[in-house]
Amino acid sequence: MQRWNSTRQMKSAQALSVRFYHDHSYGYREPRKFTLPDYSPSQLENRTVNAPLLRYVDSLRTHGHRAARIDPLDLLQREEIAALDPTRYGLVDQGRKYNINGIVWTQPVGVDTETPVEWTLENITRHLRTVYVGRIAYEYMHSPSKTERLWFSHLLESEIASSEATDRNHKAKERIHGLLARSETFDQFLQLKFPNLKRYGLEGGESMLPALDALFCISARAGVEHIIIGMPHRGRLNLLTGLLEYPPRALFHKIKGNYEIPEQLGASGDVISHLVSSPSLTYEGAKQPVKVSLLPNPSHLEAISPVALGKTRAKQFSLLKTVSDPNDCFPGDKVMCVQLHGDASFTGQGVVMEGLGLSNLPHYTVGGSVHIVVNNSIGYTTPASGARSSLYCSDIGKMINAPVLHVNGDYPEDVARAVEVAFKYRNYFRKDVIIDLIVYRRWGHNELDEPAFTQPLMYEKIRSRRSVPSLYEEQLINENIITAESATSLRSSYKAFLNDELSEADSYVPKASMLEKQWNGIVWPATPEAVRNPDTGVDIQTLKDIGKASIYFPESFEIHSRLTRHVNNRLKAVESGRNIDWATAEALAFGSLMLEGHDVRISGQDVGRGTFSQRHAMLVDQRTEKVIVPLNSALESEGKLELANSSLSEMGILGFEYGVSWEKPNILPIWEAQFGDFFNGAQVIIDTFISSAETKWLKQSGIVMLLPHGLDGAGPEHSSSHFERFLQLSNDGFEFTKHSRDVNVHIVFPTTPAQYFHLLRRQMKRNFRKPLIVAGPKGLLRLPAASSLLEDMTPGTQFQSVLDDTSVAPEGVKRVVLLTGKLYYDLIKERADRQNVGSSIAFIRIEELSPFPFATLAKILSKYANASEVVWAQEEPRNQGAFPHVQERINAVLGHLEFRGRVGYRGRKEDSVPAPGVVKLYAEQQKKGVIAGCAQNRV
Repeated sequence: MQRWNSTRQMKSAQALSVRFYHDHSYGYREPRKFTLPDYSPSQLENRTVNAPLLRYVDSLRTHGHRAARIDPLDLLQREEIAALDPTRYGLVDQGRKYNINGIVWTQPVGVDTETPVEWTLENITRHLRTVYVGRIAYEYMHSPSKTERLWFSHLLESEIASSEATDRNHKAKERIHGLLARSETFDQFLQLKFPNLKRYGLEGGESMLPALDALFCISARAGVEHIIIGMPHRGRLNLLTGLLEYPPRALFHKIKGNYEIPEQLGASGDVISHLVSSPSLTYEGAKQPVKVSLLPNPSHLEAISPVALGKTRAKQFSLLKTVSDPNDCFPGDKVMCVQLHGDASFTGQGVVMEGLGLSNLPHYTVGGSVHIVVNNSIGYTTPASGARSSLYCSDIGKMINAPVLHVNGDYPEDVARAVEVAFKYRNYFRKDVIIDLIVYRRWGHNELDEPAFTQPLMYEKIRSRRSVPSLYEEQLINENIITAESATSLRSSYKAFLNDELSEADSYVPKASMLEKQWNGIVWPATPEAVRNPDTGVDIQTLKDIGKASIYFPESFEIHSRLTRHVNNRLKAVESGRNIDWATAEALAFGSLMLEGHDVRISGQDVGRGTFSQRHAMLVDQRTEKVIVPLNSALESEGKLELANSSLSEMGILGFEYGVSWEKPNILPIWEAQFGDFFNGAQVIIDTFISSAETKWLKQSGIVMLLPHGLDGAGPEHSSSHFERFLQLSNDGFEFTKHSRDVNVHIVFPTTPAQYFHLLRRQMKRNFRKPLIVAGPKGLLRLPAASSLLEDMTPGTQFQSVLDDTSVAPEGVKRVVLLTGKLYYDLIKERADRQNVGSSIAFIRIEELSPFPFATLAKILSKYANASEVVWAQEEPRNQGAFPHVQERINAVLGHLEFRGRVGYRGRKEDSVPAPGVVKLYAEQQKKGVIAGCAQNRV
């Protein structure tokens, strides 16, 4: 049989599922070619001869977990497993010897022999039950890959046969004991000093710390340089202070009600269970330290997981661009994602499934995540029996055939062993792996709850148990590894250290360390150094070159016949400098940013072609289905365009792209919804990250959300992007101001391709980053009236927050109609048809709603001195769209101008849906209630 002889040979033999780029598609790589290791002829023959034994052995591998001693509280209902009885397979003589060659593995990895090995049935049973029915239980036989099943059985059975592979030296055991003892001392200290604090302590689950320590250690030794962690609140403070070098004085400073970040920066901060740290940890045997970044997270338990994935992917992407040979750097080589979960949330939160679904996809894989489920067998007050319909909380992982390692948290050495096996699998196959760390929660959901209200029997057991640290301490004392005196001294000295740190808490001065070194040159948005609306124009010849490059394809490449018109129209437009449509303007923005060294990543369903068949940023050969991205093929640029056609996921994908935006400022990450209202499924990401991360955590993000918007008679759904919800999340003020505000999100509704071009470039050209929400076009994508000139994108031009009506004389205007979006084109057409009112009505477009352009709007309105009425027009119902946001802000402008009236309203009345589902009714409302209403006499 072909053996795995070393880590290098393992990796060179394995087909890593996805590379970052191949040819011009940038984001996909063909897998490495390799030969599957297989059984030798003699082993295959022996497996046939001893088929009953083979069935028995495979049953132990498959069903052993059902009898394993993995529950510290012994709450799991364990029935007798008939499949583990050898007599079921006709094996009755315990003393009979069998040739186990090719059936049971006994030799360590790297030893190759064809010599028959004979064991008695009794020895075979004892050996396999030691492996599969102990304190670690393995589920891997569900994998459809023979290679993975063989890899696992060989590793587990051969290493267990060698005691050297599983025994830990004294130094390693002392380190485990130190982590456990300090964790327990820390929790006891907080309980004593802050008895009313909800700290979500780790009591009962202390083995999480040696689990992570073992993972960091083996990863560092394998060459991993960065570890990105997403985790919930349970045990976070223990991890921060016990492993991630977070100063206890900083924690105590925060607990006492102070800021964890510099107060002068204007942020509001967050609760203690969301604190972060990013130390570089040094481990013996590793060539260099490993940087571990614990990401800030909201209280929505699993929302951080896709964000961690996105940041991991972006960091890998950055590393790939620095290597001379891309074949030397694959996903997961240098960066690893670690996701911690609770058992109830891992089962119950849909984003977990969305994240798992991304694990092996081009453009989203990170080379395998390590999932650690800290399994308390309870969620808040709901027991496992009421929290899931499956046997294990980890069963959701079987949707991607992820192996699962269940381990009893009462035995820290077994926990460390399980973690090391999990990492070896992840590092070889570059796939996700799950560790189900079965522990218990000593207190309630927080330390102020009384859990016996709802789980009296469980907590009767828990309160009668000694703690995990004390049990392990006793074990090491009995093994003569430590003494009782040294154990007491360790706890006493750590308690004294915590007391010293507490005494320094009041004098602690927080530092702004949220911007990592790759963010050098980025300023805080609220500072005077922030450049809010830079010149974003580009040389006209460069624009023409980009436009031609955006539809380039080789002569041998056969595009779809219907795309010939698309290619010809774009060539004609960029040559003439006229009729630049939205897709062309977008391509010009992408290409110009790429030439300036920025990477562009656009993600979502159908982004390559575009939902409305408008983009065609990727082309597919009609004979071979080979894909090219013209901008990557034809532009000699440092930056690259990654078109990530996504799975049918919103929360997971938006969270992923948001995580990408956290990695570095010179990548433009865009999430495009198929239709505007598709963001509904991602509301948690919007509420807890996009709109609030800078305020809570000082985390800047340049994420762009493209939300196609337009009530085009398509019915209640897919008409509105509900941008009123984003406006509600904006922290923009109501009072008139002469200066642009520093708001949390920028919300725009552009009406021309040139405006869209400048917005995309502005995201990268500013010296700070803000999320950008775009109510994007649908019906305007091909509307001739909604096209731009190339000169509107040249040097000296920039995004305009308000567009004046230049087709009317201001002195003759009696009614000023303020509006936003595509309704403008319907209204100017109606005005042209009604010649009797044409010159008396002006239509002014407010292109940016947050921050509201008070001063710019005031300057433009001041020209209409003879106007007797200012109204707001929109096609959305009155309780939706922009009106609830702009009404008082427009009135503030009118008050500043000493205008005698207040802003009126023209549009649909209040409604529970964005638009009716009856086309006839929609057309009637649009014509009579919205369009005609703007030309009617004042009411």
